[in-house]
Amino acid sequence: MTSAAERPLLFLDVDGPLIPFGSPSGHPPSAAGDQGNPLLARLDPRVGARLMALGCPLVWATTWMEEANRTVAPRIGLPKLPVLEWPDADAEEGPRGLHWKTRPLVDWAAGQPFIWVDDEISTIDRLWVAAAHPGPSLLHQVDPAKGLEDSDFHTLTGWLDAASGPGGSAASPPLT
Repeated sequence: MTSAAERPLLFLDVDGPLIPFGSPSGHPPSAAGDQGNPLLARLDPRVGARLMALGCPLVWATTWMEEANRTVAPRIGLPKLPVLEWPDADAEEGPRGLHWKTRPLVDWAAGQPFIWVDDEISTIDRLWVAAAHPGPSLLHQVDPAKGLEDSDFHTLTGWLDAASGPGGSAASPPLT
């Protein structure tokens, strides 16, 4: 795997990974106003470049939906990204404890390797993806109090390096 089209998809949540819920991180304020959401000041304007440097096609996997493109992306230096649409509330849920995002992520990936960066990933999600998704995947849980940090990017880069190495099949680490 070398080109961006061959790189794994990266599904990205906003609340928790990009907007940490802990105390303000001290990131420089963005030039745009907070548009009524004081938590937007917690966005790290440098994180977009770090995500783009991974070389993966990025997809919003957030309840922010298209608002992520209007409000979050410009503040962190991301272009407009595709947005994963969520199923109706009465759609098939899956096993008890399965996150409501898990099935749509796997459907969108359609067998392609993917990374899911979120703060609400559980063991049930990992087990379900391992059984339902034929390609490599990394379900990476971010500490919602801190958001994406250097250690998270090391994990993502390490998995991508393994996925693009000889044979191109990284095993999904069980507890990230």
